[in-house]
Amino acid sequence: MSLKERLHEELTAAMRSGDSLRRDTLRLAQSAAYNLEKRNQKPLTDDELIGVLAREVKTRRESVEAFRRGGREDLASKEEAEIAVLTEFLPQELSEAGLEALVDEAVAATGAASARDLGRVMGWLAPRTRGRADGRRVSELVARRLAAADLAAHEPAHAGSTTGSTAGSTAGSTEHGGRAPGG
Repeated sequence: MSLKERLHEELTAAMRSGDSLRRDTLRLAQSAAYNLEKRNQKPLTDDELIGVLAREVKTRRESVEAFRRGGREDLASKEEAEIAVLTEFLPQELSEAGLEALVDEAVAATGAASARDLGRVMGWLAPRTRGRADGRRVSELVARRLAAADLAAHEPAHAGSTTGSTAGSTAGSTEHGGRAPGG
């Protein structure tokens, strides 16, 4: 059974049971998927539908933060309940260790050596973590890993150099703002 069929069956069950929160949440998710199908003019694959559901969860997480900052705990708890409904349809969340292993694999697979390679690593990771990990968290882990790799790569080069050397740093300048005296 495809994810779309499962979503539809769960919506029907929620309607029959009178679970309005579940029904409304699934309707909104189905509507978001339908809108994307119409825009792309083709049916969504399960992976694309997972992306839609992940975006819906992300939007609700941001809403929870905003409602809590505004002192609206009632609305924040409603959004959290909607997140719980939507996460039932998402793949199992990656553990911290699993995510770190995937980041290591991505860095090795892309040959990334510095922070400039962040986009390439994230491009490799995105389809593998979509719906299974928060993109911001993945990006932080990749940035940290690449920064550590960048520092490690430059460490031997700076081991014997002196940092206090100023030789040649004033070449071509004079006390008169770059003009020769009397000029």
